[in-house]
Amino acid sequence: MGQKVHPYGFRLGIIRQCKSRWFAEGQQYRDYLIEDMKMRNHIKNMLNDASISDMIIERAAGTVTITIQTAKPGIVIGRAGQDVDRLRRELESMTTMKVRVNVEETREPDINAQLIAENIARQIERRVSYRRAMRQAIERAMRMGAEGVRCIVSGRLGGAEIARSESAGPEGRVPLQTLRADVEYGFAEARTGYGHIGCKVWVYKGDILPEKPEPQPEEITPQVEPAAETEPAAEAEEAAEAEPATEAASTQSAAAPAAEDTDAPAEAAGAETEETTVPAEEPEIEQPTEEPVAEAPEAGTEQEEDALVAALQEDDETETADEESSNADS
Repeated sequence: MGQKVHPYGFRLGIIRQCKSRWFAEGQQYRDYLIEDMKMRNHIKNMLNDASISDMIIERAAGTVTITIQTAKPGIVIGRAGQDVDRLRRELESMTTMKVRVNVEETREPDINAQLIAENIARQIERRVSYRRAMRQAIERAMRMGAEGVRCIVSGRLGGAEIARSESAGPEGRVPLQTLRADVEYGFAEARTGYGHIGCKVWVYKGDILPEKPEPQPEEITPQVEPAAETEPAAEAEEAAEAEPATEAASTQSAAAPAAEDTDAPAEAAGAETEETTVPAEEPEIEQPTEEPVAEAPEAGTEQEEDALVAALQEDDETETADEESSNADS
């Protein structure tokens, strides 16, 4: 199955794009298709020795753009661009649209399947051994970075009476049924005196994986409040800021008399505390009251002094009594 499905058409739309990029319907589609086939054949015959690997045709806005990918761009362009101008005029005669020709250099021609097949065909035309030609092509491609290569030649090999097929490889891996595998296919014919010999080449260059999506940062959408709600909120914030200021002022006014009352007598302290009491309008603020601790210590000290005076008087009386008794005895 893998040998009977074209590797390019099998992966078309998955990892491959069309080589003719335009859209048409009905009669116009048939005309465009015939024009493309004529232009491709003309370019191939005219530039047979230019190592052309691919041709892409695009149609848009009444203009046909032909992109020629070749390993020898100097042969296609010619001296001062004369050859490419002549080619453009010949292609314009095959269609009713304006023609533009772009020439691009093929990247890594040593591992391009079409160029490898043409190289093997040219060597067979020069009577080089087909086994040697295939073996050298495979070794060169593997050395240049290919992950797998396979070659087949078919026809009257060596001028034999009976045609046969000979293959070389596969060297490495050539996964023909893997859709993401980048498998290139090339075909060329060697025109010899005893018939045509076909050359087929498969080159596997690795897998083409889909690009991983980049993680997108989460967008934070700001929540916009209506203008009607912002005014009450501003008023509430102003009221909240004003309350701590009033509380601080009241506490400072209450703390100033309280500090003065510590050295004043109890009566004065009681009078000032009555004056600095919090009005009834603000019940949440509690005014600290001063305890009448001044009288208790003063009363205690007076009693202690009286007790000491009484004790001293008793001692004096006892001493006088003792002296009198001693005098009487004498």
